[in-house]
Amino acid sequence: MSEIATPLVFQLGTGAVGGFVVGYAIKKVAKLIVVLIGIFLIALIYLSSQYIITIDYGKLISTVRDWLGGTAGVISWLTPIVAVLPFAGSFMAGFFLGFKMG
Repeated sequence: MSEIATPLVFQLGTGAVGGFVVGYAIKKVAKLIVVLIGIFLIALIYLSSQYIITIDYGKLISTVRDWLGGTAGVISWLTPIVAVLPFAGSFMAGFFLGFKMG
């Protein structure tokens, strides 16, 4: 029994700690990115209101739509993670805990 339990406990512990660290870091980076995007958008709106620049909103919307269409490739790297279920489960639990605490 110990030859099964030891690797399982190791995978669960490593996954939980790794997930916590990754989740915590991603939340901190995401907050920074959101602030930078907000500052950029405020600057664009200000420059547009002063007639310094003009914004083609149709092109902007189509470009953002194209960027969001590229998220289909996520499945290709997500499948191997799910294949290692004990590690992936504890990683996700740690990730969400770290994301919440971040």
